[in-house]
Amino acid sequence: MDADYFLSVARQALWVLALVSAPVLIPALLSGLILGMIQAATSINEQTLSFVPKLIVVAISLVIFGGMMFGLLSDFTVQIFNRIPDLVK
Repeated sequence: MDADYFLSVARQALWVLALVSAPVLIPALLSGLILGMIQAATSINEQTLSFVPKLIVVAISLVIFGGMMFGLLSDFTVQIFNRIPDLVK
């Protein structure tokens, strides 16, 4: 096997990682930004005020997108295991 094969597998793994993490990270970042602006406007510096809503947003995102995320990871894992015989040749 040459280096291009392993680089393509690594590139594909990073792409799958980005696709799996984006549905959770983007809503959490947006809710943190909105809550930060509200806290700055009202001068409320309570840490739990920003943590609990972000936690709820992440939980809702996992409920909504969890199946898709699991499907992407399982498809990628099956694809990697199917490539193992090619490495032995």
